[in-house]
Amino acid sequence: MQFAKLTELSDEQLVHRELQLEQELIHTSFRKKTGQLDDASRLAKIRKDIARARTAQRDRERAQSLAVNALRDQYRSSFKPGQVSTDGDAAAGGFLKGIVDKVKSDE
Repeated sequence: MQFAKLTELSDEQLVHRELQLEQELIHTSFRKKTGQLDDASRLAKIRKDIARARTAQRDRERAQSLAVNALRDQYRSSFKPGQVSTDGDAAAGGFLKGIVDKVKSDE
């Protein structure tokens, strides 16, 4: 996601985008550790996107004279983890399906 697009999101959407990216980072990291990640640069890209989202959040907090992480604290509870695209080819839990398939084929 480009930085220009982050400015078009509402405060709540921006916080949800950051939380979604953090979830995607965890899934992608797991895929890397299990050898299922083809593009290792994906981790760095996700980290940079998280940093961009946090920067946009902090800019908004300053503009509204809010404390650090006020937006995140306000909207975190409304975040519903859903499907996360990891490396563009799997939804949340897709990497686990690959592991389960491998285990079942060994039996």
